Amino acid sequence: MGQDLRQEMRGVLDAWAQAIVANDADRIGAYAAQDWVLVGTGGTVDRRQFLDLVRSGRLTHEEMGFEVLDVRELGDVVVVLAHGTNSGHWEGRPFHEDEYTTDVFARDADGGWRCVVTTLTPRAQ
Repeated sequence: MGQDLRQEMRGVLDAWAQAIVANDADRIGAYAAQDWVLVGTGGTVDRRQFLDLVRSGRLTHEEMGFEVLDVRELGDVVVVLAHGTNSGHWEGRPFHEDEYTTDVFARDADGGWRCVVTTLTPRAQ
């Protein structure tokens, strides 16, 4: 894995995080493949469900950041392991998360990266 790819994926994660903190569903969706799914302790949420939560205001974020731990290139697929923190509100209640993320990105027809799966693992306290 080259340093260039690691920097590129860090840039993708940073831009996606900025879209999430802006609570802009359209910008968020630009980083997620049409069949993207988020896997967490509560189960799975697909792209449409996640973006609808953001559009409705039920889910908002005030901060989000990532430390890229590892990037693994498999042709037109890249797996990114990161440590992330984020905070915001879920249905009006504040939250703060400290977790590890595994994101699987696939190169799209335009040469950009779209996430197909995100898995969240809470960091042990």
